[in-house]
Amino acid sequence: MTIDHPSFGRIDDDRIIIFDTTLRDGEQSPGFSMNIDEKLRMADLLASLGVDVIEAGFPVASQGDFDSVYEIAKAIRGPVICGLARTGGRDDIARAGEAIRPAERRRIHNFISTSPLHMKYKLRMEPETVLDLITRGNTEARNYTDDVEWSAEDGSRTEPDFLCRCVEAAIRAGATTINIPDTVGYATPDDIEALFAMLRERVPGAETVIFSAHNHNDLGLAVANTLAAVRGGARQIECTINGIGERAGNAALEEIAMAIRTRPDAMPYRHNIVTEHLLRTSRMLATITGFDVQPNKAIVGRNAFAHESGIHQDGVLKNAATYEIMTPESVGWTKSSLVLGKHSGRAAFRDKLRALGYGELGDNQINDAFARFKDLADRKKVVYDEDLVALVDDEVRDHATLRFVALDVTAGSRRPAEAVLELDVRGEPVTATAQGAGPVDAAFNAVRAVFPHQASLMLYSVGAITEGSDAQARTTVRLQEDGKMVDGQGADSDTVVSAVRAYVHALNKLITKRQRAEPEALTA
Repeated sequence: MTIDHPSFGRIDDDRIIIFDTTLRDGEQSPGFSMNIDEKLRMADLLASLGVDVIEAGFPVASQGDFDSVYEIAKAIRGPVICGLARTGGRDDIARAGEAIRPAERRRIHNFISTSPLHMKYKLRMEPETVLDLITRGNTEARNYTDDVEWSAEDGSRTEPDFLCRCVEAAIRAGATTINIPDTVGYATPDDIEALFAMLRERVPGAETVIFSAHNHNDLGLAVANTLAAVRGGARQIECTINGIGERAGNAALEEIAMAIRTRPDAMPYRHNIVTEHLLRTSRMLATITGFDVQPNKAIVGRNAFAHESGIHQDGVLKNAATYEIMTPESVGWTKSSLVLGKHSGRAAFRDKLRALGYGELGDNQINDAFARFKDLADRKKVVYDEDLVALVDDEVRDHATLRFVALDVTAGSRRPAEAVLELDVRGEPVTATAQGAGPVDAAFNAVRAVFPHQASLMLYSVGAITEGSDAQARTTVRLQEDGKMVDGQGADSDTVVSAVRAYVHALNKLITKRQRAEPEALTA
């Protein structure tokens, strides 16, 4: 079976469209907000990764979201640029249409709840009203683009007969992609496969549109449900890098892409993802958001290709296929473990960063990172890849308001700790001295003296990046202010400096949140 699509032309039945919503659904996860520059950086990487559709944001939610979608639509070429809109929102579709206007290829993705629970308690609408809004919303969206997607929010808990009526109404009104989300992560793979098969069989016009799956991970089934949806007839997959998203997150793009690539016997489909770019895209997202990937995360976790068991090590040495179903290189890992020393030059440093996935750094970022590397190499016996990643991550984060400059601390058992801290605040150096119960407490009090704020410290966590007493510390700091929660990260061979870098990173993210309105929690 083939389908003629306004953005992709003729689509064969074995073709899977990858719809990435990292910048929209993923960004709505608490603490994951990004500014325009960070979104543009991620959008550029997503385009290089080969995603087919980038859902860039929810334009009506705030001026910041509108500007992000507009700038991405203007700058990014290749993928379809998509803006989200509520089907029944007053200005949603018009704002989305204006935001995506500069795009080479553009899509409006509109949605409305269809389950009895949502219609009664959230929308407070009768089913016939919802049907009328679906017709009007998709008809309006077609005024701005021929590529229109409609989603049935909470579709997996919608009564089948009513869901069929809704899908039929959306198709008749001009929708070219029909998305059935498992919004609350309630379904099982059998449920999802049967749901898509049922819609394709029962709905008039189903053969003319692309069906799409958007699965949340509340029961840990998002990827399994997504693959089941493909078996049921879905040919678009909605997913995010690292599986980020509301609550427990979304289906992880990297897991889906490698499942299809690794198991063609079970999943005889193809996609356009350049899998060798998966790791660098994952790392950049972690850098921008400040949320590390857990070590045992499939595909991109640092332990994904690590082997400690003697039996496993012996097997891998004899033949890697004994315990590895894909090669590390196929997702972007390199085989080298040790890196440069204190005598290494700038050219070698830059080449190593490219190998680690940092090919897009500017000269200023390279220079700052190189200076920190040389300082670290003087203090540390061995510098590992992990040390470099942590160091460079600090430099590529956005420091629009605050930037760490220097810290001196005196501490011991005989007197209160004292910290002298210098930060760059909007381009101006500011210094403060403060005392505390210990060196970290004194340093954090100094941050508050330099940049007064009301945020509460909710979490302070320290871990070593590599082994040894000279290992770099990686610190996570969580701040909360007026219901907004953010995590910041920092790394340094000095634990207190690492803590201050993390605190400053969290403050920068909190400042960004203050400057923009939060999107309404109404998305599919």
